[in-house]
Amino acid sequence: MTDASLAARVDRLESIEAIRQLAGRYSLSLDMRDLDAHVNLFAPDIRVGHRGTGRAALKAWVDETLRNQFTGTSHHVGQHIIEFTDPDHAVGVVYSKNEHETGPEWVIMQMLYWDDYERIDGQWFFRRRLPCYWYATDLNKPPIGERKMRWPGREPYAGTFHDLFPSWQAFWAARPDKDALPEVAAPAPAEAFLATLRKGAPDPKIRVR
Repeated sequence: MTDASLAARVDRLESIEAIRQLAGRYSLSLDMRDLDAHVNLFAPDIRVGHRGTGRAALKAWVDETLRNQFTGTSHHVGQHIIEFTDPDHAVGVVYSKNEHETGPEWVIMQMLYWDDYERIDGQWFFRRRLPCYWYATDLNKPPIGERKMRWPGREPYAGTFHDLFPSWQAFWAARPDKDALPEVAAPAPAEAFLATLRKGAPDPKIRVR
């Protein structure tokens, strides 16, 4: 192993750990309402939809959302898969199980984030977080059936938890022959597991809660 290849491998390991720390810091800073710490996890020129660009715009949006919708929150980070497009750019999937105190209801949620990460001046930041929800519902009301996004005071709607990956729809559309062994595709490359699962699918349109 050359010095250059060893340095690249160490850099990759350090980058993976730094990106995983981002996800944990995101949850802690959000739940503790330290919005300065929170927005500084994002690239300085982060886009905030129609609200503009930059951390100040992001802080204003997060502040408004938290004050208007939630008394308290807790975000529990689950598995985290990271793939690099080059040494300074990566994508990732992070599972998150969340709890929200919102008015008279205690809303639980299962979701995942589809992330873009970028290293800027030696530090890793979120370039984008795309929240894809499976369900949100009162703790005492299991979200059985369709339109599992059930926020207090709103009509139920469908989340986008499965929309990132075409395999979900393909699985239910298929009618396998029960008497024949199924064909098995070649395994996804180790560095392209997410890309293989995505199969070039477009990003889903996220409905703001």
